[in-house]
Order: sequence, then C-alpha cells, then structure tokens
Amino acid sequence: MTGQRRVIARVLSDADDHPDVEELYRRASALDSRISVATVYRTVRLLEEKGILERRDFGGGRARYEATEGGRHHYHLIDVDNGKVIEFEDPEHEELMRRVAERLGFDFVSMRLELFGKKRPQPAKETKAPARTRKKKEAGS
Repeated sequence: MTGQRRVIARVLSDADDHPDVEELYRRASALDSRISVATVYRTVRLLEEKGILERRDFGGGRARYEATEGGRHHYHLIDVDNGKVIEFEDPEHEELMRRVAERLGFDFVSMRLELFGKKRPQPAKETKAPARTRKKKEAGS
C-alpha cells in the first residue's frame, strides 16, 4: 500500500459520516497535497473490491462510503431534506430477519436497511410571561 493510499484509508477509518469521493479527496488532500482525485477514485475502487469499504447509495446521485464492519449490523436513516445519515442498531429487527431467513430455508448472512424520512416539526414551546407581569395584566383587565 502506498503512502497516499494509507492517507486515504486513514481518512476513511476516521470518518464518522459517510463521505463521497469528493469529500474524501478534500480531506485526504488536506493531509497530503500530492493526492489526486483520480488516486482517491482508484483507492476507493480497490478497497471496495477487497471488501474493506462499502458503497452506499443514499440518494442525491452520489455514492457514499463507509468502512466494512464485519459482523456488526447497523442501519441508516436518511433525512431527505438535508442528506444527513443517522446510523442505528436494532437487535430485535436483526433477530426477526434471522427468523425470516430460517423460515424460508436460508442461513442468515447479512442485511441492509435504509430508511428515508423527513424530520417532524417540533411543536413550538409556549413561553409564559413571568408571574408578576401576568398579574398586572389580569389586574388591569
């Protein structure tokens, strides 16, 4: 593995989001200005072929990536308004999917779940005037 590939791999392992190639390039080139976007594309393709990296399509017309986490099943909730990806785990769901696979005559190997949603508006909090102010208003009425 070349030094530039190591930088790209480090950027990927340090990422707590799901960067696309352009974002990977921006982060990697900040660490090593000799890295080209072509090197990032080639490295991503190689890491994906080796099973080290997984490609995700959360909409928006660009592939995003995350490190493969052998055996750990997690899911993604994508905010369709801003593209933010929230990772979560649900052991009950995983167990249900294992039972479904078994019932259909399969050994469970892996699964992928991506939910797309819109954040619900939060109800406006009622602001109360201080007790003294309220009493004055009531007294003047």
